[in-house]
Parts: sequence; structure tokens; C-alpha cells
Amino acid sequence: MKKFVSIFKNKEIVGRIFFTVMILFVIRIGAAITVPGVQLKDSLKGAMNGANAIALMDLLGGGALSNFSVFALGVSPYITAQIIIELLSKDVLPALTELSKQGEYGRKKKEMATRYLTLLLGAVQAYGIIKTMENSDYVDLSNMGVDGFWRYAYLVVIMLAGTMLVMWLGDQITEKGLGNGISIVIFAGCIRSLPVQISNAWSKWITANASFDDSGMLVKGAAQFALYILVYILILGFVVFIELSKRKIPVQHAGKSGPSAAMSKASFLPLKVNSAGVIPVIFASSIMMAPSVIASFISSDAGKAEWLGIFSYSTLFEMKTLDGDTWKMPWGLIIYIVLIVAFTFFYAQMQIDPEQLADNFQKNGSYIPGIRPGKETEKYVGKVLNRITCIGAIALAFISALPNILVMTNVFGNDSSLAIGGTSMIIIVGVCIEVNAQIDGLLAGKSFEEVQGVSI
Repeated sequence: MKKFVSIFKNKEIVGRIFFTVMILFVIRIGAAITVPGVQLKDSLKGAMNGANAIALMDLLGGGALSNFSVFALGVSPYITAQIIIELLSKDVLPALTELSKQGEYGRKKKEMATRYLTLLLGAVQAYGIIKTMENSDYVDLSNMGVDGFWRYAYLVVIMLAGTMLVMWLGDQITEKGLGNGISIVIFAGCIRSLPVQISNAWSKWITANASFDDSGMLVKGAAQFALYILVYILILGFVVFIELSKRKIPVQHAGKSGPSAAMSKASFLPLKVNSAGVIPVIFASSIMMAPSVIASFISSDAGKAEWLGIFSYSTLFEMKTLDGDTWKMPWGLIIYIVLIVAFTFFYAQMQIDPEQLADNFQKNGSYIPGIRPGKETEKYVGKVLNRITCIGAIALAFISALPNILVMTNVFGNDSSLAIGGTSMIIIVGVCIEVNAQIDGLLAGKSFEEVQGVSI
């Protein structure tokens, strides 16, 4: 409560909150404006409630794809371009590797390269989305007034313009608002489904049972709703715990050792249990959805092929035995979990390079007590990183796969919108932690200024 009061006493934080809300308001207005000439079909709404490529694109687009709006692409091309540039900067392209070592100048050049790549990827992705939705019979483009090449060129240009505008608005949030602008845009798209989810749960267990004369049914429904909310809070707490968990490796500095408790407390290397964040889930989902997207892109008949069921991580794939009997296996879910674990290890190693870390320690005269500098330090940090990443990968796979498990086990009947967990929960928690840390920093800066003013 004290922190809440301090926030509203700080004019800078209040101004940043107001600015962020206004930008998000503009984005939500844009997300509701359908591209002129495009008619939506009822089948699109059903596709958004499932675990498929369209639903994932809608999540990364801040919920704009469900209306095929001018912001339908969202920030998805920018995220993809950013990941590609970062991967190429890891000693793949020497030019980008050199830019990574040139401080602020190199960072601006890499950002410019990311934006150019965003335009290219955005054009390809826009065309892919248009063809996929057209072949899947989610939209009707027959009344646009233009045909052939110019129809698709018109749609691609509008969607690219929307993406660049959303990126610019995200940059404004980063500079003048709270949190990372791109993350906030995705966060807004994720959080919009939370009230609908709670409302659906209330309707399923409270409103539906209230229509019966039997009071026992209402009590049972209220208990089910309370249990649902409790489980939701527990899983949310588990996600927060994983996101905040760190392994602190003690570090000493040459010429700075001593009995000082403050120094020993401050000298440690924090390694996050989930240092990869939500990126592995996005990678894994994209790979799982690629076959169906490509098939739908080719033709509507190819998109309905039975073999594509093996890549669906929310259904059981039927297979025949030698005796002619059929049995079901969640191959899609298994592949999905394996991909998440693999990408978590890959991205964690990319974020934290033990070899580079050991070199930096030697250059700065730092060392881990009991571990020799150089190769031993590299091996020790690598071993610790692999252990904690194993825990993070399992937790990330569990949280991401939980909604699909609940859907396959038919826990909530035909209403898949009640499934708990998933990518959106990880994004919401991560962004909230990031914004909270920035607010703490602003409050600490204000307190420091007040102390300086008193001392002067």
C-alpha cells in the first residue's frame, strides 16, 4: 500500500503510466479497424479459440488478427527479425559481430538492420497470412474491387504500414512510458482475454446452475468456480516463482576482498532459472505450425490432409496397428515439449556464453572462489547453467503444455477457453515483473534525489 501511494505521489511515474495507457488505447482502436474491403467469416472466431498458427499470430499481434485489422501483423515480424539478427551476431556474420562490440553506435546500426529485415519478413508473412486465411475460408476478399496481384499488394502494404506504426508506438512507450514497448504491446493482447476467461468460468459454473431450483447444484458450481480460481492463482504463483528464481554464484574481485559484509553480499553472478524467457515457446510453436501454414498456403485441400494431425499439439493422433486396430498418441504434444526443452537450452547458451564470461572475469581481475580462472571457470559456469536451465526448461514446458493437456483430457468439456497456463501467462508475468522493476528504479531515483536535496 505504501508503494502504491508513493507511485501516485511521483509525477514522473504517473505521467509514464498515463502515456502508456493512451498509446495502448490507440493500438486497441487500430486493432478493431478491419482492412477495408475484407469481410470476416464466422469460422475465423472459432479458429482463434484453438491451438493453431492463426491463434499464435493473433497472440503476438496483440489480438489484432482476429479482426484482420490494419495492425494484424502486430510486432511478430520485428520479433523474428530481432532473433535472426542476434543469432547472426554470434560469430556467424563478422560484420554484425563487430557491430556488437562497438557500443551505442553498433547498437543503433544493428537496430537499423533489424528494421530493414522486419520490412522484408513482414511482407512475406503478410502474404502468407492472407493466403492462409483465404484458403482456410476465414475471410472473403471478393468484394475488394481489385483482383490478382494488386489485391495482395494492397493488403500487404496496409499490413506493413500497420506493423511499422505499431513498432513506432512501441518505441514511444519504451522512451516515454513504462516497460519495453514491444513487450507491452504483446502484453495488452494477452491480458484482454483474461476477463473473458473469468466470465466464461462464472457462466459455466454459477450462472448455468443458478437457473435450476436445486440449491445443491449452485453450491457445487460455486465450489467448482472457487477451485478454478484457486488453481489459477497457484499456477500464476508458480510462474512468478520460476521467473524470479536465480542461482547466485559468488564472485570476488582482485584487490577488493575483505571482511566487508556489504561487499560479499553484492559480489555474485545471478543466473536466472528461465533465462530464455518465452522465446523457446514461440520458436517451438512456429515450427509446429509451419507444416499446416505451408499446406494452407498452397491450397485449401492440402491444409486438410490427415498427416498434419501429427503436428497438432492439442489433439490425439490416431494410428493403426498391424492387427488393424487403432490407438491414439499425443505425438504433437510430445514433439512440442521436446522442442521447447531443446530451444530453452539453445537460447540460454546464446544469452549467457560461459566462454565469454570467463574471459571477462580474467580481464576484470574477477574470479569464483575455489575455481581457477580460464577453462575451469568456463566449465563451472557451463555446468551450473545447464543444471538450472534443465529446471527452467521443464517448468516452461509444463506451463506451455498445460492448456493442451487440459483440452485433450476434456477437463472443461468443449470450452477450451477455460484452459489455464500457456504462453500468454508467461508473457503477462514477465512483463509485470519488468514494469515493477522499472517502477522500483524510478522510486529509488526519486528517493536518492530527495536525500541529496536534504544533505545539500
